[in-house]
Amino acid sequence: MSGIRDSLGRVGHDLLAAALSACGREEFTGGLRVSGRPGGIFHLRGGLVIAVESPGAPGPEALVLRSGRVTGEQWAELVRESGGSRWPVAGLIAHGYAGAAQLRIVCVLALHDAAFAVVAGDVDHCERAPDVRPFAPVGIGEPPIRLLQDGARRLAAIAALPYPVRPDRERPRAPAGGLDEAGLGMLQRELLTHVDGRRTARDLAFRTGRGVYPVTAEVARMLAEGLLECSDTPVPIPVRVPPDGPALRRREPAPAPPQFIAPTAPTALPRRNPGASGITESLVPEKSGAGWKGFFRLRNGTSK
Repeated sequence: MSGIRDSLGRVGHDLLAAALSACGREEFTGGLRVSGRPGGIFHLRGGLVIAVESPGAPGPEALVLRSGRVTGEQWAELVRESGGSRWPVAGLIAHGYAGAAQLRIVCVLALHDAAFAVVAGDVDHCERAPDVRPFAPVGIGEPPIRLLQDGARRLAAIAALPYPVRPDRERPRAPAGGLDEAGLGMLQRELLTHVDGRRTARDLAFRTGRGVYPVTAEVARMLAEGLLECSDTPVPIPVRVPPDGPALRRREPAPAPPQFIAPTAPTALPRRNPGASGITESLVPEKSGAGWKGFFRLRNGTSK
C-alpha cells in the first residue's frame, strides 16, 4: 500500500508526460518505448495514440480468448488462415466469433488499460522507435496527454480507497475462516476462486481475462470489506516430490579442475663423456688380416 499515493508526481512520470507531449506536438508516427516496471510501448500515428502494449495488462487477444467467444484451437486456426497475424480481425468477423464494433471496443479498452498499467508502475526512460507498428490499432487515436491524464485519474481513484493497492505489489488471499458467497458479484466470485496469496492484481487480470484496472480496484474494495486479506510475506510455493521419485538432495559444487604445474627447468644440461657407453668399441671393425685377404679372394675369384 505504501507509495501509491505519491506515484503521480514522480520524475519518471514527468519524463513520460514530456515525451508524449513532444510526440503529439510534432505529430510523430511510430512507437515510444517506455522502460520501467512494467513499462510498455505507446504507438502513435500523426501525434495520436492508436495502441498501447504493456506486459502489465492483458492485450486485446487475451481479452477475446478469455471471454469464451473463441477457443484456443479456433484462435490458432484463425492465425494460420491470416498468415500468422496476431490479431486476425477479419477471421473473427467472418466466422461470427465477434462483430466489428465489439472488436473495436476491445481494442479501445485494452489501450486505456495498458496506459493505466504503465502509469501505475515505475518509469525509467522513454525512447522513440519510428519503425515499430502496432498489431491491433484503434481507428481514431487518442490525444497522448488526455490518455495520460485518464490513467492518472484511475490511479488517483484507487489511491483514495480505504485499502489502496498496486497492480503488481499486493498478493491477496481468501480469509482463513471462509466466506458465504451469497450476494457477491460475478467478478468477486471469480477473484475468490483464483486468489492464493501469490497472485497480484495483474496476475488475476490475466487469469480472469479482465482489465487490470477493474481487477485492481475490485481487489482494493474487497480488501477494505474483509472479503480478502493480505499477508506481510508471500505464501511459499509448495514443492511436491513424486511418490516414487528420488528425494531432493543439495547440489554439491563440481570439483575444481586440476591445475597444471609446469616442470622446473634444469639448472645445467648433462655432459656427455666420450666412450662412456661403450658403443664406439662395438662398432669398430675387427683388425684381422685374414678377413681382408678373404674379401679380395672373393672379388678376384682366385682360390686360396
